[in-house]
Amino acid sequence: MTRGEKARAQARSALDKLGGDRSKLWLVGGAVVLVLIAFRSCVTVEPGHVAVRVNNLTGKVETITQPGLIMRLPFGIHSVHLVDASPQTFHMRGDRNVNALEVRELTVRASDGSNFVFNDTTILFKVVPAAGARVVFDAGTGHAYRMWMSPYARSLLRDEFGRESTISVSNPTTFGQATERARRRINELLTKHGLEVTSIVTPRPRFSDEYENLIEARNQTDNEMSVIGSNLARAATDRTRRLAEVDRDQNKEMQEKRAALEEALATSVATQTQIRREVDTQKIEKVAIGQAALSAARQRAVELKGQLDAQYSGRKAEIDAFRVQPVERVMERLGQRLEGVTIEIQPWANDSVPSRLQIERAGGAL
Repeated sequence: MTRGEKARAQARSALDKLGGDRSKLWLVGGAVVLVLIAFRSCVTVEPGHVAVRVNNLTGKVETITQPGLIMRLPFGIHSVHLVDASPQTFHMRGDRNVNALEVRELTVRASDGSNFVFNDTTILFKVVPAAGARVVFDAGTGHAYRMWMSPYARSLLRDEFGRESTISVSNPTTFGQATERARRRINELLTKHGLEVTSIVTPRPRFSDEYENLIEARNQTDNEMSVIGSNLARAATDRTRRLAEVDRDQNKEMQEKRAALEEALATSVATQTQIRREVDTQKIEKVAIGQAALSAARQRAVELKGQLDAQYSGRKAEIDAFRVQPVERVMERLGQRLEGVTIEIQPWANDSVPSRLQIERAGGAL
């Protein structure tokens, strides 16, 4: 007996057992129907998905973003549409359209009239969970919302990159600014349909072979300029460092010399002050001694002057007194003085009466 035949035999045996009680058969059938209705009345919302539940009787629309089981009334009362809200990738590459997420590569005409191509432009986008109902109403169920990506992305990227020249678009800074402008403009349009672009990744644009060679040559020149600029910056840094070292050494030498000179100056000033003090002391002493000697000399001079004046007065008195005496008295006095003295008189003129006598000492006596 085959496996199928065994299963049929077991089912027939079970029906024969229940045949005795038809009420049990109806209960089992009702339970099976309820289970089937329950399974058809529940919908599972997976993580990364959004459910849009529409009440076909009242027209009420609910957007459910929480993963789990949701209730769907049977017999066409509720309609539930699941929308994939996980991050998705849109590519523009190759020479033909493959599907809604992979279309042909992006060609752009620059502002100077030249053309360039992006080999693989990648756009990361997703459905805004809270706008799930808008996505279903505008695009339809399933992944129909992907149809918005190709026209918007291609037209806006062409527009933004078309504003740039071939020279500016090859500059990474300008290139990134154009990409960000395009992302903002795309979001302004896609958010109305419940979509959001999170990132746009564009490769380096591809030009004609001649222009690519020119770009390569310019990049080499820029690299050389960068190297030269780096060398100049390093040279300037070395120059600044060496100047700082020279200034430091010169300042150190100047400080040392200044300290030595200040020390010598302080020593000289101290020596000068000491010498001046000693000189002043000696000067004071010498002046005091000189003043004392001068005072003594003056006093002695006054005394001598007094003595001389007294002697002069006495002599003068004697002379005056002697002058008025008679000649006899003078001769007497002269004789007393000339006692024992031999006088030799020689006339100076043939005059019998001499008028002048010259007295010389003889034998030490006057």
